[in-house]
Amino acid sequence: MVIKVFLASSSGSTAIKKKQQDVVAFLEALKVDYTPLDIACNEENRMWMRKNVPEDKKPSTGIPLPPQIFNEESYCGDYDTFFDAKEDNTVYAFLGLPPPPGSKAHVEDEEEQDEEEAEVQEEEEEAE
Repeated sequence: MVIKVFLASSSGSTAIKKKQQDVVAFLEALKVDYTPLDIACNEENRMWMRKNVPEDKKPSTGIPLPPQIFNEESYCGDYDTFFDAKEDNTVYAFLGLPPPPGSKAHVEDEEEQDEEEAEVQEEEEEAE
């Protein structure tokens, strides 16, 4: 799975530059492999990004602005949804990635699986 981050290398907007830097720095801090795709210098990247952002996620006026984040072909979200996931500590789920071993999210996933397995085992024992 490849995380694709669509960026504009030559954006005139300071806000966009800061958002892009925030996303990239956070992914690097988590050691998440990602591919930066420039929409300023590559028309193909720009058209692919615009075409693949879901209609309900596009702004009512204008075009989707970077950063836009995808997991392969699946749309994850824009900066605002990324920021919300970061604040909620759900970035791996947002990206569609399994949490790394030893992380809090990974431990919680294992605990949920253990609980589900215990429930299934209880149901099987009751059925006997």
